[in-house]
Amino acid sequence: MERVSNWRPDVLAPAEDDLVTCVACGLCLPHCPTFRLTGAETASPRGRIAAMRAVEEGAGEVDAAFTRMMDECLACRACEAACPSGVPYGRMIEGARAQAETTRAPAARGLRRLGLAAVLPRPRLVAAAGWLLAVARALRLDRLAPPAQRASTPPATIRELLRPVPAALGEGPVAKVLSGCVMDVAFRPVGRATMRLVAEAGHRAERTRAAGCCGALAMHHGRPEAARAMARERIAEMEGADVVVVNASGCSAHVKAYGELLADDPAWAERARRVAARTVDLIELRPPPRDRGLGRVAVHDACHHLHAQGLEPRPMLRDAGATCVELGDGGRCCGAAGLYSVLQPDWAARLRRQKAEAVVASGAPVVAVANPGCAIQIAAGLREIGSDVRVAHPAELLSPGR
Repeated sequence: MERVSNWRPDVLAPAEDDLVTCVACGLCLPHCPTFRLTGAETASPRGRIAAMRAVEEGAGEVDAAFTRMMDECLACRACEAACPSGVPYGRMIEGARAQAETTRAPAARGLRRLGLAAVLPRPRLVAAAGWLLAVARALRLDRLAPPAQRASTPPATIRELLRPVPAALGEGPVAKVLSGCVMDVAFRPVGRATMRLVAEAGHRAERTRAAGCCGALAMHHGRPEAARAMARERIAEMEGADVVVVNASGCSAHVKAYGELLADDPAWAERARRVAARTVDLIELRPPPRDRGLGRVAVHDACHHLHAQGLEPRPMLRDAGATCVELGDGGRCCGAAGLYSVLQPDWAARLRRQKAEAVVASGAPVVAVANPGCAIQIAAGLREIGSDVRVAHPAELLSPGR
């Protein structure tokens, strides 16, 4: 008898060929942060894949329980890196979340659509949001927000927003530098340092449109069509460059997957593949070695560096004379995970505190963090435990603000 899938039609879903790659061996369990927090099978990659497979086989439904399981996942992909069978969990959870979006109440769905499919694709609205946050911070209104929202607020300041990032810098082969959305409005010093480092590496650094989102957040949270629309805009800005440089781990992993994201779009598939093939994370584009007197630097491995791309910032930092200090938490996710710290505040808070305590225990005065969400989360955790350890992007350490 033919098997009938219970996936919602015309919505991205996990592929059957991907689902069958999981043999339920359980080797992923000790690497999964949510399983380590709870010990619950439903909070493990194996349990979530079992739920997806049940829907694929017609034995389960995309219902509230299914949605809760998918929402509780950090999508950190630690399981994927540990899996001996090569299970593509990252794209499976993205499909499952696209399905889960269809189950939400209209009000919740509308709010998520507003942020992910209305604000993020419009750079002027992203910039306006950054200014609103900066004004609220200057007036100390951010203290009125609930703790979870306050902890996840980007550190935009009026002073930094008034200091533009150069549109172009340096000479040589053209490197298109993704401005990003959160990175652009909340981490301007990182943007300026990135341009200097790309130029120092022998390129003419040219920025893409300010506050232009790559689409990663939308894709991670069940809005693939919004992600595809943003990808097309960024591709149009970046194609033709000798190299595309991205300074945020979640964004670089996503841009490198543009070819897969737009594989079924005849007008854009080849253009997407070319841009993806030319994309590097900033930590891959290392400037000439030079001792910059960095001293001891604790290293946080962003999940979309370590697990999704197999990258880590230590070579870049060591080239600059840093003594890299390891964190004693086994590279566990900090709990930022896109919107996770807002949507799952309790679990995110526990992971945030664990990461902050690991940073303090390292004894280093600064921790290198190459992703904006991680930087916000870890800085909040350090404030909560009363630590003055500095959080800095590797670009800021190599090219201090000028």
